[in-house]
Amino acid sequence: MLAGALTLAACASAPPAPSSSGLPRSGVYKVGKPYQVNGVWYYPAEDYSYSETGIASWYGPGFHQKVTANGEVYDQNELTAAHKTLPMPSLVRVTNLDNGRSLVVRINDRGPYANGRIIDMSRRGAQLLGFEGTGTAKVRVQILAEESRAVAAAARQGTPAPMLAELDGPPPKAAPRSSVEVNGTARPTPAAVTRAPVPPPTTVAGDMVDGRFVPAPVVAELPVKPYEQIYVQVGAFGSQDNVTRVRARLASLGQQAQVTQTVAGRQRLQRVRVGPLASVDSADAVLNQILQAGLTDAKIVVD
Repeated sequence: MLAGALTLAACASAPPAPSSSGLPRSGVYKVGKPYQVNGVWYYPAEDYSYSETGIASWYGPGFHQKVTANGEVYDQNELTAAHKTLPMPSLVRVTNLDNGRSLVVRINDRGPYANGRIIDMSRRGAQLLGFEGTGTAKVRVQILAEESRAVAAAARQGTPAPMLAELDGPPPKAAPRSSVEVNGTARPTPAAVTRAPVPPPTTVAGDMVDGRFVPAPVVAELPVKPYEQIYVQVGAFGSQDNVTRVRARLASLGQQAQVTQTVAGRQRLQRVRVGPLASVDSADAVLNQILQAGLTDAKIVVD
């Protein structure tokens, strides 16, 4: 499983020289230009309305203490993550749709690029959300708009973000470990748990560490639907001609398309999907087949 997790790695690279104070670099604010990986284009943007479902992975020991895409030093025991397009840094709430566990992490890296994963969590994040052992989880990722603007402003100016709520003292620090203790429910024991369902917060508990705001390991229990299903979504189209063309392409691959209606803004769209699929492995196989056929906007979603 560790080998599998490492193949889903983000963009961490060799560690930098320490600053004159001896502390690691705290990173810079970065969005970046459009880029291409394995034939797929990605378009980084300041998208403060971002909310998406999909499959999360995690990366850890092989990248600990290396440099992230925005110049921070990756710590597998902090609550950070890699994302392909969101600003760095930004804060997102990640909810495990299998067990309802939810926490806030700091985006400070790019990736993952394997099998359509939507976020690559730190090892500690995967532990607290309960998928360190399985390697993947169905998740929802939601950006925290005002909090993300605050940490972005702080990163631009090199100053703390005053609007973010700090703990009464340093946040609990996770020690490196191979697993977390579990009870009969097979869920990890977090540092703190809010039992009542709560919406995404307007402030986030955390602390400043080496010039960076680091979210505290506070896990909320959110309500989730009992059966979230996995699909490969090929696209969402306003034109019936595009829907017909994509369905024909999928049929030539032996895949039967499902067409459903959705609304984006004021526009009515038709989503073309394959599924529901029985497992993450099945979704991976279907996604790779569709991408290789040239339908490069395809992605795994959970609904």
